[in-house]
Amino acid sequence: MKIGKATHVRSAISTSNAQTIVVRGRDLSQELIGQIGFADYFHLLLTGRMPDAAASAVLNATLVAIAEHGLVPSNQAARMTYAAAPEAMQGAVAAGLLGAGSVVFGSSEIAGRMLLRVEEEANKQHGGDINAAAHAVVTDLRSKRQTIPGYGHPEHKERDPRVNALFDTSLKAGAPQKYVEIAKAVEAVIPGIVGRDLKLNVSAAIPAVLLDVGFPVNALKGVPILARTASLIAHINEEIADPIGFALAYQSLTEYQYTGSVPAGFKAE
Repeated sequence: MKIGKATHVRSAISTSNAQTIVVRGRDLSQELIGQIGFADYFHLLLTGRMPDAAASAVLNATLVAIAEHGLVPSNQAARMTYAAAPEAMQGAVAAGLLGAGSVVFGSSEIAGRMLLRVEEEANKQHGGDINAAAHAVVTDLRSKRQTIPGYGHPEHKERDPRVNALFDTSLKAGAPQKYVEIAKAVEAVIPGIVGRDLKLNVSAAIPAVLLDVGFPVNALKGVPILARTASLIAHINEEIADPIGFALAYQSLTEYQYTGSVPAGFKAE
């Protein structure tokens, strides 16, 4: 049974023979190894194109901005998994990745699609006016009781400090600023619609600067996945040297409260 239109297995990413490994049309050994950084290589793998200077600067900046988040649930999952299965670092990394879904990895993609929606709304309904389009999109989201993705932060009540750092990097690199301006327009209309300030956070800044350099929207989720993988490996390496995996489990037990029923005569210890 065939599912989909393809009848032949194909890929434009890589091929090889006995002498040469080809990646996106380039000789891996002669043109890439030792010649480009990993973020540029990621861009090449993903798009088939080497990034220009602006795209390279922005992509590197976003990967740095989003990699480390301390002892968040995904890093705890990785460290606790490694503590129980130290023979499989890859299993611990996988546990961390699998434990970070739409709330972590998907937030930049969702915010990016909202920015694209504002752009489309501006072009189709508002004569290119991004402020009017931002107002319409945010109003619609609120009428449906949906969040405005990429705005508001539990700790950073003013703008997330990473936002200005990313915007400054983008501007200094000479990148277009269309989606950055759309992101700012959304921020500006929120108070009048929501009734309180919800400042830009990194999840909206990342797609804004990446979309401005032509990064594909379908791969936006891949940026935090790639970045967090580096952090997970760092946490596991620290776990090897200074283990806390079982301490994390123990601390959760000390706060544990059973709220179900018990058999007659049962007494908690």
